[in-house]
Amino acid sequence: MTMPPLPKSVRLKITATQRRTRSQLSSLGGLQSPANPTPDATGVRSADVTMDEASLGLWARHISFNPAPAVTQILLVGPCWIWSQAPSLDTTTENAHRPLPVVVYFHGGGFVSFSPASRPYDAFCRRLCRELRAVVVSVSYLLAPRHRFPATYNDGVAALRYLAANNDSLPADVAPINISSCFLAGDSSGGNITHHVAHRWSSIIMSSSSSSSMKNLHITGVVLIQPLFGGEERTAAELELANVCPILTLATADYYWREFLPEGTTRDHEAARVHGDNVDMDASFPPMMVVVGGFDLLKDRHVRYVEELRQRKKNPVRMVEYPNAIHGFYIFPEIDDSIWQVHGGFEAVRAGMQREAVN
Repeated sequence: MTMPPLPKSVRLKITATQRRTRSQLSSLGGLQSPANPTPDATGVRSADVTMDEASLGLWARHISFNPAPAVTQILLVGPCWIWSQAPSLDTTTENAHRPLPVVVYFHGGGFVSFSPASRPYDAFCRRLCRELRAVVVSVSYLLAPRHRFPATYNDGVAALRYLAANNDSLPADVAPINISSCFLAGDSSGGNITHHVAHRWSSIIMSSSSSSSMKNLHITGVVLIQPLFGGEERTAAELELANVCPILTLATADYYWREFLPEGTTRDHEAARVHGDNVDMDASFPPMMVVVGGFDLLKDRHVRYVEELRQRKKNPVRMVEYPNAIHGFYIFPEIDDSIWQVHGGFEAVRAGMQREAVN
């Protein structure tokens, strides 16, 4: 099997990827975009906030939009028609200081590379901010192999604890957020982190020992974009698509697990194999959406994950599948599916935000 038809610019980027070693690919995370508190042409601004000095400087990039005329205009032009139907999220002057829904985002990179400041993720999270009309908090977590399981999951929970405890005392250049309308999202390894952080947070909230401030942070929905899941037994898609897309080959996925999992464990570890007996999700867990790509070697694991959750959960689990999508398609604005994913796949998230805003 070969890759689906792709724009020339994307093919060139993928060809360049094929020529790089793993160390060179990891170094791509070093291409940084600094935070900018001054709104850009579309009204989006950003600020980096240290969340936990004790956790080796855990920080996040807060991305929001300035409630100026430029942002109001974005509702009326370009491909943003779907959001123009959301008057409850309009950012006029009178709503300038109204707390907004928040999307806590965990970036991909196989647990070993990238950060919220990496150019692909800074750009992608800015797109999410513009399209969803929400504050995006992109979390910088500790990277493997120096920091293996469960360090990244601990960082994710620490980020939520920080938002819950400091919502009323965030820096002045950070837009106010509504933690009672919090969405968790992530792609690839970040999707894996999102799954585990959501599960851990749900367990913490159910505990009688959790503080009142923590209970104020309500996870309204969870979005997993092509999450990195694994297991010792190979799936049909892993064998068929093992070397089709160089962005994620089977050998690369195995390498990520070796770098992240505790030494001496297999891919059947609970961090990787999130189905069967390893899935322990409370029936009241928030609504979920899982994005699946037809040319992603992980797709069989995504489908099985959705099927099992639908059997266990009371709230809905939505699967959005793009038959021609490769792994990481959302990073390439040139790919039509990347636009559909933001406008169509996240429609469920936007609808949830509307309901929260009305309430």
